[in-house]
Amino acid sequence: MDAMTDGAWVHCKGAPEEILPLCGWIAEPGGRRAPLAEPVRARVFETVDAWAKQGLRVLAVAERAVDGNPAALTRHEAESGLTLLGVAALLDPPRPEVPAAVASCHAAGIRLMIVTGDHGLTARGIAARVGIGNEHTRVVSGTELDHMSEAELDALLMANREMIFARSSPEAKLRIADALRDLGHVVAMTGDGVNDAPALRRADIGIAMGRSGTDVAREASAMVLTDDDFASIVNAVRSGRRVYDNVRKFIVYIFAHATPEVVPFLLYAVAGGAIPLPLTVMQILAVDLGTETLPALALGREPEEPGIMERPPRERGQNVIDGPMLARAWGLLGGISALLVTGAFFTTLLAGGWHYGESTESGYLHFVEVQATTMTFLGIVACQVGTAFAARTQTASLAQIGLGTNRLLLWGITFEIAFSAALVYIPPLQTIFGTVAPAPWQLLLLIPFPFIVWGADEEVRSIQRDRARRS
Repeated sequence: MDAMTDGAWVHCKGAPEEILPLCGWIAEPGGRRAPLAEPVRARVFETVDAWAKQGLRVLAVAERAVDGNPAALTRHEAESGLTLLGVAALLDPPRPEVPAAVASCHAAGIRLMIVTGDHGLTARGIAARVGIGNEHTRVVSGTELDHMSEAELDALLMANREMIFARSSPEAKLRIADALRDLGHVVAMTGDGVNDAPALRRADIGIAMGRSGTDVAREASAMVLTDDDFASIVNAVRSGRRVYDNVRKFIVYIFAHATPEVVPFLLYAVAGGAIPLPLTVMQILAVDLGTETLPALALGREPEEPGIMERPPRERGQNVIDGPMLARAWGLLGGISALLVTGAFFTTLLAGGWHYGESTESGYLHFVEVQATTMTFLGIVACQVGTAFAARTQTASLAQIGLGTNRLLLWGITFEIAFSAALVYIPPLQTIFGTVAPAPWQLLLLIPFPFIVWGADEEVRSIQRDRARRS
């Protein structure tokens, strides 16, 4: 071999299990070579396995001299009879923040599967180092996967929560993504190469690497990691859950005020006009467009609840608005608000000397009617304050999230109180909105409303937390 300094040479590197079967020789000191005997070949594979178990990436390197015209050789002919030069182990440790991110995924009920071109033992060693699976985690080779039917792959995915697909091709990633989607899972797939584009496109959420990824992979993805950090995916899940929760909180707050607005009108209709109309059109507009707007928007900036990454994922077909949510908004928060508002309305009427069926179109009773509608309006606003604090959380208590952690909400409540005060105390606005200044005893009547609404919801959530702990 030393004498041959000219001519063509074939140099190969790759997976040891692919390179070693092509080798018939092994390099020795001094530039000599010897036949690659089976005991030596077995020792090489033992070394490869030992290094792979430590999470090292192992490459085999081989070469051969080509006699004659190299262009006349086929690939099989060029890659046969190689001389094994050695094996090299590369250490590519995971980032220090990955184990914590993996633990967050496990707490959140997210399944993690590794689809890699690395040796199976290497992938298992790295996975165990970051907390994915253990030494018994199922490893499926690319060859084994290629011989599986779709039914067998589905059964495998259902039987194993976390798996490693080693020596896999981009086609395997596409097939795995399709199988998981068919089983009803929401699939997030990462990739960086051109060949990963079909799998990234087919997954529910394709995630490309921003630094090491190709332009094709980034174009095919729904999300690009600018820092190529797995922990960023977990942070995205956390942010997505917070946004979803805040949308639901916004809806609960808005829907809860429909009941106290509708119930008094239903009573008016059922009574056939025997009782005065509880609200004017302008007062309804003042509630829907004035007092509830800023607190509702502030709920969209609510910080995440405790334990947000300890809940299981939502079902694929779960709606934003569901039955329990409507029961809480219309039944619990809205129902209690309706009782309080209606009670304030009738209390004001009866205290002013009104009797059932008596006309309030003129005289002193007309002033009593205006007082009563003003109390209905102010009662809804007072209940809005309690609803705003109740809607801040879906499961946790207000003490857990803190009273002042959403300063925007506090400013929004301050605005709605000031706006309501302007409507009932400033004469020009009194004329427009049909209000009068309430008596001191009427203001005292309104003070417990926010605490009653919030307290009832807090008690229900406490019962639900206790049931969840027991189960």
